[in-house]
Amino acid sequence: MSGLGASGAVGSSPYPCPVSSPTPDALLGPADIRELAAALGVRPTKQRGQNFVIDANTVRRIVRTAEVRPDDVVVEVGPGLGSLTLALLEVADRVTAVEIDDVLAAALPATIAARMPERADRFALVHSDAMHVTGLPGPPPTALVANLPYNVAVPVLLHMLDTFPTIERTLVMVQSEVADRLAAGPGSKVYGVPSVKANWYAEVKRAGAIGRNVFWPAPNVDSGLVSLVRRTEPLKTTASKAEVFAVVDAAFAQRRKTLRAALAGWAGSAAAAEAALVAAGVSPQARGEALTVEEFARIAEHKEPTAP
Repeated sequence: MSGLGASGAVGSSPYPCPVSSPTPDALLGPADIRELAAALGVRPTKQRGQNFVIDANTVRRIVRTAEVRPDDVVVEVGPGLGSLTLALLEVADRVTAVEIDDVLAAALPATIAARMPERADRFALVHSDAMHVTGLPGPPPTALVANLPYNVAVPVLLHMLDTFPTIERTLVMVQSEVADRLAAGPGSKVYGVPSVKANWYAEVKRAGAIGRNVFWPAPNVDSGLVSLVRRTEPLKTTASKAEVFAVVDAAFAQRRKTLRAALAGWAGSAAAAEAALVAAGVSPQARGEALTVEEFARIAEHKEPTAP
């Protein structure tokens, strides 16, 4: 995975390593990754959450689990040295990678051209912070597959789902605890803001675990796969996404409090919060961790306008 920061220009860069003895497998193995990183002077940094996948079987497993199809236009965030990118190009129609790191962004097109020349015209690079991306070259993306930097995984995921409504299927690799939070349901101890907001867009579930030894350097946390399949019909509500998310944020900012108390600031007073809850059919004594995204939407619908 590769982290995010400030953007810059991409320069052309010849492939820094000779392609090892010609083999039918164009994917990167442990020796390839280390050789490529050394040639580029790349040292993975904790600041950008960089842990590169060095196992070809793992990236192929990710592509299979993501159910990538030959007609898919896949967007990948944080491609790093290109391990997953190459595996995606083996299957998808097109792959667009979003990379912020100057050196990695400059090197990736040459890596693709050297190791998979017959698919190089199916690859595009966007050198940018994924949180600032509002458009992509080529056809609209149909799938998002990414090994996300742990420190920004949730905001990047939500931004991409919101910005690109054509993304039907998503599979992301994130820290195991983040995977649990994203896939949690009401009543779970780890159910919270990421769970509800992800569920606004999609049906979310855990899709597997990834061991530490497939990364270089090996992280000190476990990783998990999360599958998100976009809702075929948007959530039926008269409230806007911003209005619903405001309720969610307020409810979990003080998650130990009852909703009557936690939503007092959002509604203008505890009494106004109680009125909105009762009108939405939600107990004022309930807590945010017990509510579905649909219930949060109903609460948002019943907020009384506050006096100027």
